[in-house]
Amino acid sequence: MVDFTEISAIVAAAGVLVGVAYYILDMRHQTIIRQTDLVIRLYSAVSSKEFLEAWEKFRDREFKSIGDYAKKYGALELNQVMAVFDEVGVLLRRKLIDTTLVEDLFGDAVKTIKEKIGEYSKDRSGFEYLYNEMQKREQRGFKSG
Repeated sequence: MVDFTEISAIVAAAGVLVGVAYYILDMRHQTIIRQTDLVIRLYSAVSSKEFLEAWEKFRDREFKSIGDYAKKYGALELNQVMAVFDEVGVLLRRKLIDTTLVEDLFGDAVKTIKEKIGEYSKDRSGFEYLYNEMQKREQRGFKSG
């Protein structure tokens, strides 16, 4: 026959299991909330008038090298664009965002930047990581639609 002590031990163990399960689910939920908040903040920065103006200027200007760009136009827009994409690369490396999300948000912008700045990107480790990850994804045949 089962006595009260055994029943209370089983109930306590079940309570602990339910608590652990709840904690795990809550942690997953909090992670999703943090990632969503991060993406919203990132998108807010990238969709700001200031960034979009810097991006358009950088994208549309003709230059032979980074030195040529700085001489002709100054380095403000270049630094604004690179700072954002460098940050995205750091977030991607730390697995705080994923490559699919980055590709959905930025499309071919990463490739455009790399083509324009060439070897200068090696000075920006976050951007270089971002570019390499986008290249790997493209080589595997993934492309946002």
